[in-house]
Amino acid sequence: MGSPLEVFSDLSERLHYNLPDFPLYARKDKLLRYGYTAACHWHPDLEFILVLEGAMDFFVNGTTVHIDTHNGIFVNSKRLHYGYSADKANCFFMAVVIHPVLLSENSQAVKVYLEQKFGADSDDFILLNPKIDWQQEALLLLSQIFDEMHSDTCNPLRLLSQAVFLCANMGEHVQQAPGFRMDEQLRKIVWEMTGFIHRHYDTKITLDDIAASGAVCRSKCCELFNKYLGQTPNTYVMRYRITKSCDMLRETNRTVCDIAITCGFQSASYFSYVFRGETGLTPRNYRKQTTAS
Repeated sequence: MGSPLEVFSDLSERLHYNLPDFPLYARKDKLLRYGYTAACHWHPDLEFILVLEGAMDFFVNGTTVHIDTHNGIFVNSKRLHYGYSADKANCFFMAVVIHPVLLSENSQAVKVYLEQKFGADSDDFILLNPKIDWQQEALLLLSQIFDEMHSDTCNPLRLLSQAVFLCANMGEHVQQAPGFRMDEQLRKIVWEMTGFIHRHYDTKITLDDIAASGAVCRSKCCELFNKYLGQTPNTYVMRYRITKSCDMLRETNRTVCDIAITCGFQSASYFSYVFRGETGLTPRNYRKQTTAS
């Protein structure tokens, strides 16, 4: 069996860490970059979000919460989640993501603690409010980690100590939570189906294809998507395609027609219609707004 990063790569969202072989990333971003709605995804990493300007709604394992400016959220490992703005208002935020392998090394005691605190039977998320002392400390650590990661003299040992301190802080407040829990087998089915979409979004995908990837019937497929992702399978496919098209519009000079076909849309006109419905912008206007200096 490969490393944790390799084991999960086919089913989870791939993450691009700032430093090679150092599974932590810290960056600032805008919801506009994702067309105001990120694709629902999961990963084994612990995720922290701090809203710097504006606000966003955040979906985690069937629950939606609102995060205002200067507030944040901790999302536990392997939880389905995404941020969005229903009214298509931009939000500037900081994200810090830490893979548990960074914390455990070869210590069995640490691995046991991580599983206890960040496993399937603990809180899915914790909202972070700067008016609560320990939560304010966590939010300040996010900024310190970001500053260290992007400094000219980035010190990986300092980053490691900050990450350990942040996760130790969270571990002291994460509780066992017997509430909303995904059955492990159902969890794997959902991951298989979303993983199939991630791998084949550029081709024609039917409801039968998605259901077959999870070895369930069409009705069970729809039930699982609605229950655990808060959307239909077709909506998930469409939003994932929009997310990938946003990447191409920002990062390449490919034509709108080429991007439309590459992302699985039947035509450029249909792609533009769907894109505008989701983001409030045409693909060309999105490109102008996100690539302007």
